[in-house]
Amino acid sequence: MERGSAKHGRRLDEQLRKETRPIVSGGHDPRVEEWKSAEPSGEDQPVVDLDGAVDERTEIAALLGKEIWPATGTTIQRRVREQHGPDWALERVDRLPAGRVFDNFADVWESLTG
Repeated sequence: MERGSAKHGRRLDEQLRKETRPIVSGGHDPRVEEWKSAEPSGEDQPVVDLDGAVDERTEIAALLGKEIWPATGTTIQRRVREQHGPDWALERVDRLPAGRVFDNFADVWESLTG
């Protein structure tokens, strides 16, 4: 089943895709006018590196897989080792409470990031 847009036609969807392609795949802000760019975090707000967080989250989730749930902290740690996860991933999951049962990866990520 192909999922279509209820708000736009095919031609408008294609035009929007062309306009957003540099933003999605470029790795930098393609806008010439500075006022069109997103504003940075304020002084009292933490700096957010979404690309790094998303990459880490994706890699740990891929190491664990879907068939592991529910899983204890010990099971998650063992799984990352079995999958030969990178050292940074091992260090992250080693902080999980050993006896706690996690229902899904969202619970794990929340425990890792607070």
